[in-house]
Amino acid sequence: MHGTIEDECEKIGFTMPSDLYIGTLLKTLVASKPSGNFLELGTGIGLSLSWMVDGMEDCGNIISIDNDPKLTGIVSQLFKLDSRVTILCQDGAEWIKNYSGDKFDLIFADAWPGKYSELYETLALLKVGGLYVIDDMDEQPNWPTGHAEKAKNLIKVLEVKKDFCLTKMNWSTGIILMTKIK
Repeated sequence: MHGTIEDECEKIGFTMPSDLYIGTLLKTLVASKPSGNFLELGTGIGLSLSWMVDGMEDCGNIISIDNDPKLTGIVSQLFKLDSRVTILCQDGAEWIKNYSGDKFDLIFADAWPGKYSELYETLALLKVGGLYVIDDMDEQPNWPTGHAEKAKNLIKVLEVKKDFCLTKMNWSTGIILMTKIK
């Protein structure tokens, strides 16, 4: 599946697929949560989603949300035969604010909502023992002016959370991995 998605990236000129390293990390983390309930905020072209699905058991499930109908249309076709996967094309911030289902075992926040906005609401969607994962925390060449300061401020906010254990990794594109402890 990864090769098919990479081909789609090239075909449509999508330049922001997830890094291989975050993909393998997500697969490993998902595999640690048998029968897990997972959330991805920022489907993109579906590369990180494909890694997460590779790590899921048959009875796990994942919701992936993006607001780009072109991308969610492509990804929906790629995963149409996998009943464990739900692709939603909608505003992530609104979805987060209105979600009332089961809590998640892992949330990968790879979009503005769930990372730079609606952060506390997103963290509240995790079960105790659940994992919150974000990438692109090391400065990236495509960041707009002022984004580095936003990333630094986000890290400061996350570092003082008493209900989470946090690990910052200067690896891949800069990963933060947090586990909810209360």
